[in-house]
Amino acid sequence: MLARNTKAGRNVVGIMAKTLGHIRENIVLYGAFAANLGIAIAKFAAAGISGSSAMATEGVHSLVDSGNQVLLLYGQKRGKRAPDAAHPFGYGRELYFWAFVVAILIFAGGAGISVYEGIVHIQDPHPIDDPTLSYIVLGAAFLMEGASWAIAVKEFSGRLDGQGWWQAIHRSKDPAGFIVLFEDSAALLGLVIAAAGIWASGYFADARLDGAASVVIGLILAAVAVLLARESKGLLIGEAADPALIASLRALMDDTACITAVNHVRTVHTAPNSVFVAISADFVDELSMGEAETVIEDLEARMKALSPKISSIYIRPEKREQAVVG
Repeated sequence: MLARNTKAGRNVVGIMAKTLGHIRENIVLYGAFAANLGIAIAKFAAAGISGSSAMATEGVHSLVDSGNQVLLLYGQKRGKRAPDAAHPFGYGRELYFWAFVVAILIFAGGAGISVYEGIVHIQDPHPIDDPTLSYIVLGAAFLMEGASWAIAVKEFSGRLDGQGWWQAIHRSKDPAGFIVLFEDSAALLGLVIAAAGIWASGYFADARLDGAASVVIGLILAAVAVLLARESKGLLIGEAADPALIASLRALMDDTACITAVNHVRTVHTAPNSVFVAISADFVDELSMGEAETVIEDLEARMKALSPKISSIYIRPEKREQAVVG
């Protein structure tokens, strides 16, 4: 009985440790989800009481963002499935598919509804009786979104490796990080615009300005959606590894005495942390089959030592004049 209880206790501890590890690994997504869900509820409540179009738009924005985090977490889980006969290189790219879906949802669910709501409010304006509650909710939302944004910035800044922000985003193979960064940045800007719209509609006694703020928020979300779709599309089609890694692989091949020419070094990300490498090289004619196998095995070991992301390597001995050089 004691042994059984001890074993059960170890299992519980193991499950808890695994769960905590998963949360730490995806702290950006979980933090953004918790913030957006709470903010969405508060915004919808304030919109119902005040009648603010911009506040309702912001509620939709936060609700869409909450759903996006769920989709990214789902995509990460699906992408970690082991390779099988149908997908010999694994399911890592499924995350890229869900990232593209997120971009579409931001465009349709966020931008589309925001612009529509704004136009309706401009055509049929309703004055905001008391904006106090809206300001309180927007202030609290700004603090929560700011906390989520700070987490996203901290996590992503650790991946810069001397690159500029835009270059790092463009070269990133993990869409979860830069999607949350874009979403939170757009959310903070949207909150400022919503507050400005509510203030302007009261100050100028023109409720249409509140609707105009909704349209502006929608246009910002549309721009973010287009940027995310562009980055996700590239990942979904298949992007090469970092140029520095490719250069290191080529240099390693060039420094091998029995190789007379490197025809091409081609790489593709099959997942955020998984790279497939395909190399064509011209070996010296005097090299026997057995010697070539030994050389290739040594090259593969040295290549994998260059980066833990390299998961599969294919080296093809091929005459320079018969190969596609690039």
